Amino acid sequence: MKYRVAIKNKVTTFNSCNPPQEKSYSKVAIFHNAKEYICLFFLLESILLGIFCCLDLFIFYLLFEAVLIPMYFIVGVFGSRERKIRASYFLFLYTLVSSILMFVAILFIYFKTGTTSYLILKTFCPLNFFIENYCWFAFFVSFAVKMPLLPFHVWLPEAHCEAPTAGSVILAGILLKLGGYGFIRFSLGLFPDSCAFFSPFVHTISIFGVVYASLTTLQQVDLKKIIAYSSVGHMGLVTIAIFSFNFEALLGSILLMLSHGVVSSALFVSVGLLYEKHHTRILKYYSGLIHTMPIFSGFFILFTLGNIGLPGTSSFIGEFLILLGCFKINTWSAIFVGSGMVFGAGYSL
Repeated sequence: MKYRVAIKNKVTTFNSCNPPQEKSYSKVAIFHNAKEYICLFFLLESILLGIFCCLDLFIFYLLFEAVLIPMYFIVGVFGSRERKIRASYFLFLYTLVSSILMFVAILFIYFKTGTTSYLILKTFCPLNFFIENYCWFAFFVSFAVKMPLLPFHVWLPEAHCEAPTAGSVILAGILLKLGGYGFIRFSLGLFPDSCAFFSPFVHTISIFGVVYASLTTLQQVDLKKIIAYSSVGHMGLVTIAIFSFNFEALLGSILLMLSHGVVSSALFVSVGLLYEKHHTRILKYYSGLIHTMPIFSGFFILFTLGNIGLPGTSSFIGEFLILLGCFKINTWSAIFVGSGMVFGAGYSL
């Protein structure tokens, strides 16, 4: 069966089994600049190791911002399509603008207490409630953009769609987890009273994020956008669990972040293989793929079931613990979290 598509006043004919080819710049750019590409990833990994090891707020902020430099070039130079410059600007500006609030809060803490050491602040320098609320909000905005939570999620689908496969893998597998790590270590560790005070607000926007991301994912036809919006929903579950203040939910959030890092990265690798072979990510053109690539399709189904959280997969443990912890705090939150899991099964299948 043949279709006729009008593109810029030009009529093109193609078969349904041969989809229109998109331009792919990723492989050519990486082939000609392999040394720079590898160096950027080594730099990014070194910065990430520093982020997870440092115990000083100012050094944490510097490394938190330094992550943007290699990611900007990975997306903007080695991206796969023509919108890669726009996507790199989105990634850079959203994170940079939000982190300015965290920088101001760190300076405020330093002038108030005379130190930026995490251990000293946590043990010997309690803040009054008003200052703690301001600092909590400044840190929260910065970490919420990195997660990302609604309404700060706009940069993520753009960055994922334009990034090369390795860029999408490290973005989904590690960079999104910086927000959850920040919530657990800095928000809960330094501002526990403010976390309790603002927990209804966090639960509300996280629930909206889970439902909105799930409904939006149902409408997507681009494979990378489907995985990207599903990541927004999963990070909403993680945030609800972190601010539920019980052991089961916190453990579930950590397990779900670890599982999501593996499962979503595997899905991006799978989509990247399809894109490099066929130069399109539109879902309808891959109907019947199991007949031509049966082994690949088997692995893809396995990772998809992991993304749903099917019992027997790694995501199920984290989601079950999150649901159990939410039931202890708020029944309605648990119901909405459960609806997000149902939507997840819908768009994944």
